[in-house]
Amino acid sequence: MNLTAFFAYARRAPFGGRLTQAQIDGMTAILTEWDRRKLLDNRWLAYMLATAFHETGGKMQPLRENMNYTSAAQIKKTWPTRFPSTASAQPFVRNGRALANKVYGGRMGNTGADDGWIYRGDGLPQLTGKENFQKFNVQPGMSLATAVRVMFDGMIKGIFTGDKLSDHFGQIANDPIGARGIVNGSDKAKLIAGYFKSFMDAIEAARDVHPPSDVAPADAKADDKPAGQSGTAITTVLVPAATGVAVPIVTGINNVYALIFAVALLAVSCIAGFMFLSGRWSINRSKAP
Repeated sequence: MNLTAFFAYARRAPFGGRLTQAQIDGMTAILTEWDRRKLLDNRWLAYMLATAFHETGGKMQPLRENMNYTSAAQIKKTWPTRFPSTASAQPFVRNGRALANKVYGGRMGNTGADDGWIYRGDGLPQLTGKENFQKFNVQPGMSLATAVRVMFDGMIKGIFTGDKLSDHFGQIANDPIGARGIVNGSDKAKLIAGYFKSFMDAIEAARDVHPPSDVAPADAKADDKPAGQSGTAITTVLVPAATGVAVPIVTGINNVYALIFAVALLAVSCIAGFMFLSGRWSINRSKAP
């Protein structure tokens, strides 16, 4: 597969013109597992990529379910049978652990007092409930490689719902809308079928004997840079730090305002350094016109 062509086409759709390194890493892990298993039907690959794209909100990395709801109305809308009124949901606002234990406790193999929280959603297509983690012999907090294996096994073998890829893509079958049943009934089925088409376009371009003429190597590269390779990040961290140290040395800390100024600049540099180096912030190039 021509990865330059694949990522360049995927950048356009469904990623909308931008790619991060994490997104590239996630897709690379899926493509690597596909090759390792020596599978053949590209529609299976495209639908797994589309599923991962949808389930992770385009991040292409395993996610843990965020139970930190900020309003009772949101909670009631998500679990209407468990919360008959907004008043009944109010105690669980911004209380993710209690909410997870309320809605997931006592079912899906969750028997311990904290199992609802421990076994909340996790993965690319998310596993929820202790018994579902046990089906795949995995623990919460899955790595990317583990999450990819779970997705392949679940969608190929029908472990998630009983539906499997071969039920919807075969010599006769070609049903990217109905294939949503492999993971989650008919939820957002047409939307994911659209992502499937975009990934099929990328796969076909990458399999073409003649590389597409409208692809440049830069189109397949990530738009974000590691903080240590970014002049902007280094400037953001070092300038406040240097200023915070140099100004007091030159002018002297002879009043409380100078001390506050120095401490504030040092605090800004420390916070920025932590955010960049921990990966919470990144440096992105502008979207190409």
